[in-house]
Amino acid sequence: MMISGNYNQRQAGILLAISSLPGNHGIGDLGECAYQFIDLSKKAGFKIWQILPLNPSSEGDSPYSPYSSFAGDEIYISLDLLTKWHLLEAVPVLKSTSMIDYDSVRLFKHTYLIKAFQEFKKQIPLYQKEYDAFLKEAFWLEDYCEFMALNKKNLGKKWNEWQDLKLTGMEQEIEYLRFVQFIFMKQFKLLKDYANDHDLLIMGDMPFYVGYDSADVYSHQTCFMLGKDLLPLYVSGASPDYFSKDGQLWNHPIYNWSFLTESHYQYWIDKLKWNQKLFDILRIDHFRAFDTYWQVPYGSINARNGKWVEAPGYDFFDTLFKELPDISLIVEDLGDLRPEVHALRDHYHLMGMRVMEYSFGENEEREHFKMPEYCVVYAGTHDNAPLKGWYECELDEGYRKRIDVIMKQWSYPEMTTPEKVLHRTFDCEADIAICSVQDMLGYGNEARLNLPGTSGKPNWCWKLKDLNDYQDHLKQMHHLLKQTHRL
Repeated sequence: MMISGNYNQRQAGILLAISSLPGNHGIGDLGECAYQFIDLSKKAGFKIWQILPLNPSSEGDSPYSPYSSFAGDEIYISLDLLTKWHLLEAVPVLKSTSMIDYDSVRLFKHTYLIKAFQEFKKQIPLYQKEYDAFLKEAFWLEDYCEFMALNKKNLGKKWNEWQDLKLTGMEQEIEYLRFVQFIFMKQFKLLKDYANDHDLLIMGDMPFYVGYDSADVYSHQTCFMLGKDLLPLYVSGASPDYFSKDGQLWNHPIYNWSFLTESHYQYWIDKLKWNQKLFDILRIDHFRAFDTYWQVPYGSINARNGKWVEAPGYDFFDTLFKELPDISLIVEDLGDLRPEVHALRDHYHLMGMRVMEYSFGENEEREHFKMPEYCVVYAGTHDNAPLKGWYECELDEGYRKRIDVIMKQWSYPEMTTPEKVLHRTFDCEADIAICSVQDMLGYGNEARLNLPGTSGKPNWCWKLKDLNDYQDHLKQMHHLLKQTHRL
């Protein structure tokens, strides 16, 4: 699998959610700050910008609980660009903060998007050809618009509880939803094209599972294990282990792999095909579930009663690469996995992941702390504490000393241990090394994006107030990437 045209060269990437960009309206978006970030990232020497899912979030503002695997969230639309396109008058700039208030942002942006929609209808002749082409291309759009319109008509209840299934009176709402998706995809394509023109690849992120209350499940019910009452028969989770005697209960509906196999995985192929249009590289979460997944009876209070079920991994990937031979995938293969998962990954030459924060144990010591070359190494992911917070707050004194000693073997310049771990991330053997903006800037837990196992604020709320710190660290990062042969 080729990640880029110059794959033989060691590469470096930067991880930052679009939401965490500064932005003028309470959240990072697809406007000017994103373009500035691309310019600065190119100066640093990064070749990849990894972002988080951009789909409309359904609960807890998590990008990993979307209403759709295809649609984009309107909160990422740049109002400033709409002003430049003469769809809006000037929009007031909001005071820059380091935390996102999602409710306020949604209300603020929606108010202006309604105004832009009214103006768009007046100017439709200017956009007609482009708009018609989008409507033809976006095969998923009508299912999504129908779901969201009925969700609104039924006051946000879950779709299995809807009483009114008629779209009568929702014509304007559906037209508005089409408009939002047209504008989102237009703005995103412009941004991606700009990134590619500046030698930066965009890496997207796709969850393995989807939430029950989503357009995906509503529109593709046969693709999921649902009962006659339309509720899930089984839900997702993680098996009990040393760290959790109850396991983890994620509560996503389980895929109906029998039907998916019969349909040649059309739902999955469609999902990956659309995401391939959006992103140069796609990271797929929870890769091990293509081999075996933990299936828990619906209604369980924990994941103890689950069981391992085999998935048709080889048949799926044979079909996928026949349909989409050029798709570039990174697979999340972290954790204690059975050998068959690695065999599946290696059979298709898929690039797996390593996380530096997890790389100082006894198993790694036996390997002399070497990384495989064919992988992506992260200092930490969106689920980890920033290196500074991890080292200072999450490790006991004994483990901190262990890492201090380990770091001495590479004779790095005088710097803090978290800085040495960041240095090691780029210095190691992995073909691709990625760090978060938080780690590049040396931020601590105040800049943590997500704490797994918790929901609501402050998860997903952290953002940059401006790009000044990022700009100030460019020369230092460029020097590090040059030292570690990643330019």
